[in-house]
Amino acid sequence: MNMTVLGIGIGAFVAFMSFQFGLWGFLVSLLFMGIGALLGRAADGKLDLRSVWDAVTGRRSSS
Repeated sequence: MNMTVLGIGIGAFVAFMSFQFGLWGFLVSLLFMGIGALLGRAADGKLDLRSVWDAVTGRRSSS
């Protein structure tokens, strides 16, 4: 599956959520999609959630 088809699918899902549930459905679906993307990258090993959490809480290290 190429990225264009994936983008069309995501756009169709978000459009459906906004038409069906209004602004809040749109925003909640975007929030869950973002969380899913972060967890998917972490499962692939491309994102270290501990370093993200340290950056969010202000405990970044320079190493």
